[in-house]
Order: sequence, then structure tokens, then C-alpha cells
Amino acid sequence: MPPKARALSAAKRPALSIVVPAFNEERRLGPSLELLDAYARRRRLAYEILVVDDGSTDATAALVRGMQKRLKGLGLLSLGLNRGKGAAVKAGVLAAKAPRILFTDADLSTPIEDLSVLEEALDRGADLAVGSRALDRTRVSVHQPFYREAGGRLFNTLAQGLSVPGIQDTQCGFKLFTAVLGRRVFRMQRVPRFGFDVELLFLARKAGYRIAEVPVHWVNSPETKVRPFRDGGRAFLDLAMIRLYDWQGSYKGL
Repeated sequence: MPPKARALSAAKRPALSIVVPAFNEERRLGPSLELLDAYARRRRLAYEILVVDDGSTDATAALVRGMQKRLKGLGLLSLGLNRGKGAAVKAGVLAAKAPRILFTDADLSTPIEDLSVLEEALDRGADLAVGSRALDRTRVSVHQPFYREAGGRLFNTLAQGLSVPGIQDTQCGFKLFTAVLGRRVFRMQRVPRFGFDVELLFLARKAGYRIAEVPVHWVNSPETKVRPFRDGGRAFLDLAMIRLYDWQGSYKGL
């Protein structure tokens, strides 16, 4: 069972849940939460922001608790131990209350204003809208170092070959989906770390949901938590594990 969120003060059911996985994000998280709140208020959007503290050892949780006094839609989940980004997103999705759920990285490398293009994809009938840096690279204003981009392209080539053909960018941390899809797919999720995006797409497609990939803006954050050799190796292993789980029948309950 996912940890319980602190009670939100919003009087009505939110129209949008924003899930923000966070591990040692005390430096970047505060400004991002202010931007998310300001955007929702400009749109007069009933919302909740669920920050999932993935076992941080800094003041991430204390920062969120302090901001809850001002940001009325802000909730905090705590995993206690560091379990990985996939586990954090899963906890947030299963605790979300809105009919649509966005998950976004804590640094907002994709600006929240690009939510509108994901919403348009769902309005047209998609169940899952995937933000993509690959469809229009002119929207990437600050690129990753070349070795990260090369590693990402290699990973995506393998991801397409093994799991999700046709999706050109599986790893962008900006995805919007229906709560129906989220609850169904994330209950089956087994990959706890960076390969979880591929598992999400694999399971959504396996269950027959409609996926739309749409171009978004993106600015590389120099303070990224991803380590190319350590985390990259785990992510490549995750691709094999997804196929193994499927072969073993672990996803039969989908």
C-alpha cells in the first residue's frame, strides 16, 4: 500500500494531480513548487501537488511541510527509505485523487506551461501523453553533455527494439495520463528505478491504452541526479527485466 498523504485543504476534488518524485531536492524543489502553484492558480485549476520524498537525507521533507502553510494544494508522501524514482512515482500515482495525473521532475526541465499540449492529446482521445524531446529538437534550449545524449539515444534504440517500438523518447520526465490508466498500470509496476518509464509504456500498450507522443520544450539541469554509468547500467538491465517479467507472466493480472 502506498503511504498516506497529509490531508489536503482543497474543498473540492482536484481536476489534476501533479506527482513530483524528490530525492535530496531541497535546493531545486521550492522554486518549482511555487511555479506549479502559480500556474494552477492562473488557470483557476483545482489541483493537488503530491511531493513523494524518496528517502531524502537533506531537508526536502521539511521544506515541503513549511510550504504547505501557503500552498493549499500541496501534499507530502514519505517512502522512508530511498527506493528509486519509479517507486516514488508509483506511490504518488496510487495516492492521487484527480481524474488526470501528471508526473514531472522536480527541476521542471520541461516547463509546466507545456502541460497544455499533453492535455490536448488526452482531449483528442489518448489515455497517456508522453512529452518528447526527440520529435522537435529545436525545443531543447539547453542540451545535455554529448555523452549523455549519446547514451540516451542508445538506450531508446534498445527500448524501442525490446519493449516500446515507435516511442522516440521514453525518458522525458513529463507525462500525463488518466487516473484509470494510472491505477491499473502502476499496480503492476515492478521496476523501481529509472527504467520504470519504459515499463509504464510497455504495460499501457499491452493493456490496449492509446499513447500519444508530443513535442515539449526542455532545458537540461546541470544538477541532475542521474549518473550515466551507475544509473545507465541499471536502466539497461531494467529493459531485460521487463521482458523477463512479461515472459514469467508477472503482468498477467493487467
